[in-house]
Amino acid sequence: MAEIREIKIIGIDIGGTKCSVSLGFFYKDRRGLHARISDKEIFPTNECGSALITLKKIKDTIFALISRNGISDIKDISGTGISCGGPLDTKKGVIMSPPNLPGWDNVEIVKYFEKETGISAVLQNDANACAIAEWKFGIARGKNNVVFLTFGTGMGAGLIIDGRLYSGTAGMAGEAGHIRLAERGPCGYGKKGSFEGFCSGGGIKQMAEILTGNILRKGGKLPAFSNESDPFNFDARTLADSAEKGDSHALSIYRKSGKYLGRGLAVIIDILNPEIIVIGSIFARSEGLLRKTMMKTLEKECLSTSLLSCLITAPGLGENIGDYGAMASALYGKGMLR
Repeated sequence: MAEIREIKIIGIDIGGTKCSVSLGFFYKDRRGLHARISDKEIFPTNECGSALITLKKIKDTIFALISRNGISDIKDISGTGISCGGPLDTKKGVIMSPPNLPGWDNVEIVKYFEKETGISAVLQNDANACAIAEWKFGIARGKNNVVFLTFGTGMGAGLIIDGRLYSGTAGMAGEAGHIRLAERGPCGYGKKGSFEGFCSGGGIKQMAEILTGNILRKGGKLPAFSNESDPFNFDARTLADSAEKGDSHALSIYRKSGKYLGRGLAVIIDILNPEIIVIGSIFARSEGLLRKTMMKTLEKECLSTSLLSCLITAPGLGENIGDYGAMASALYGKGMLR
């Protein structure tokens, strides 16, 4: 690992729901490598409209962060890390039509930011980025075989195998959301019954929409997360709130998501035999609603020796995991975290 005293990094985390731009500091002492976020801004991805307008908004935010944190020379920024859901061409720095970013077709994002800011940039799959961050700074520090699952707007996996990030032949390794877990079910990643269909914000909403539609057709009482004037106006957070308050309909949806989370994890654990699986976003916020059925399914589906050797947990870096992931990608791309 290259020697790091203190360096400044820009992190750009582009998601289907929101974008986050952060300024972070990395430093090394006798206890190891450390990271901290100095400042950041968040805005909805769809707030800007087109991909180009969003990129301009991100660029303006970068310069605003630099200015208000007293950085007078752009050369003081060592790099920019960009985290985004795939598919991507990370070698060329191109976003290639991700399903959760409609209209983002062949966006040359690295070239854009390097030209507009003068700061070298690295593009990384969001799940890979988060895997790197948890592996180097979070709860998976010191582990050699790590899986990170996004479980947010979409479902993807970042893989650390034998102490190295594994990207695959075409850079497409870890697209766990595309695994079909059932012949029927909510659609995710363009496939009904997929891992992403059952275990993502959109998938949970779809399951709730199906349930609500069935109740309406039968003339029954609507679930607590719904209302007469706009019965389909809810999302995964609304459902989680209702489930936490004991609503049976919302609880049934989270139990179903937990069941299929267990099925998907069983495939990953049996094939890769990881030491730790870190699951972000919805799992981190709603672990209490998902873990029981997840574990029950895992105990039924998974090889016992592999399951017993694997810790399944929420991120150690909390809600800032996406920001740390984006920044860690810049360091990893420069060979500073090998």
